[in-house]
Amino acid sequence: MKTAEQLERHFKGVANHHRIDILLLVFENSDITVDGIAEKLNKNFKTISEHTRRLVQAGLLNKKYRGRNVIHSLSPYGKELVKFIKTFPHS
Repeated sequence: MKTAEQLERHFKGVANHHRIDILLLVFENSDITVDGIAEKLNKNFKTISEHTRRLVQAGLLNKKYRGRNVIHSLSPYGKELVKFIKTFPHS
């Protein structure tokens, strides 16, 4: 079981509509770049970059470098949170 502090880090990480959109997009499009996220969500690159940084800090996104590109995928906790988000409206 996670501690309250660990849960807080995950919940604060997703406590923004842009970040929720990013998680849902990355769930459907693993190994996507910040440019790809910004383009698909029709948002500013700097905005998306900041939100992906916060999601990485929260332990919900993984990032890896491929040349000059930064590729994002969901962490195991990110996948669990997306599953929860997808079932939440049906509860």
